[in-house]
Amino acid sequence: MDVIKGAEIQVPDAVFAWQLDGCGGVKAVENDTIIDSEHPCWLHLNYTNRDSAEWLEKTPLLPNYVRDALSGESLRPRVSRVGEGTLITLRCINGSTDERPDQLVAMRLYMDERLIVSTRQRQVLALDDVVNDLNEGTGPTDCGSWLVDVCDALTDHASEFIEQLHDKIIDLEDNLLDQQIPPRGFLALLRKQLIVMRRYMAPQRDVYARLSSERLPWMTDDHRRRMQDISDRLGRGLDEIDSCIARTAIMTDEISTVMQEAMGRRTYTMSLMAMVFLPSTFLTGLFGVNLGGIPGGEWHFGFSLFCIMLVVLIGGVAWWLHRSKWL
Repeated sequence: MDVIKGAEIQVPDAVFAWQLDGCGGVKAVENDTIIDSEHPCWLHLNYTNRDSAEWLEKTPLLPNYVRDALSGESLRPRVSRVGEGTLITLRCINGSTDERPDQLVAMRLYMDERLIVSTRQRQVLALDDVVNDLNEGTGPTDCGSWLVDVCDALTDHASEFIEQLHDKIIDLEDNLLDQQIPPRGFLALLRKQLIVMRRYMAPQRDVYARLSSERLPWMTDDHRRRMQDISDRLGRGLDEIDSCIARTAIMTDEISTVMQEAMGRRTYTMSLMAMVFLPSTFLTGLFGVNLGGIPGGEWHFGFSLFCIMLVVLIGGVAWWLHRSKWL
């Protein structure tokens, strides 16, 4: 396979263009840099930038199908063999502070044994872990270890977010035991985040499983074993998501039950109050007709005696309800 010259991958607005030095570090790509399978290059682009989009459109280093895919709208995780290389689409948790984490970020990459081209629109924070390791000299040494480290970082971020959702569900369950209802829409948002994670992480687990079984020339048996471990770890996260979705459905039923019970208690209380005051309402209505012949109408203590009689009547009705175990 022919080598690649550094001048062929010079993109002015690239996020970065590094060559793996084979010892866990990187060095900048210069025009006279020779890129081969021993020292592959990692080119990271924002495909919305003008120069990056133009390079993706015209470079002869990438097949036509790959050029379109790296700058397209493909979002679901997948892996495809394209000639001597591999095209992979992955999703990552969105760490931007102004957006929800479940609005996952897409990262597309094409790899062969000499070149790694990754593209994104929004920042992929999981790549920062790999970048930091490379800057410290403890990062990947070749294409296979680079892919494993990237997938491991993506899975770590996904697992952390799944754990956060799990903790929220535990808090909601504890609050429900104390008859505390969550704010309106909170449980619906939590359930939506779980469903979105399930939708995209399931095919991503399949991508990892396929990469662990594919006989790619730049992946060793150790890389495949680590990739299988990552797939299994993400699979356990998916099992956790499934259980959380089931628990949110149970909580929805429990919230409905709690609200119905609260409404029933309020209706029952109002009915008892109406029953307590029903006799007194009848008497006050009867004596308030303002017609002649009302008993005690001319007596000075008639109103006081009437009030005492109402109090005794209300107390008697309340005692009767209590004795009947309605109160």
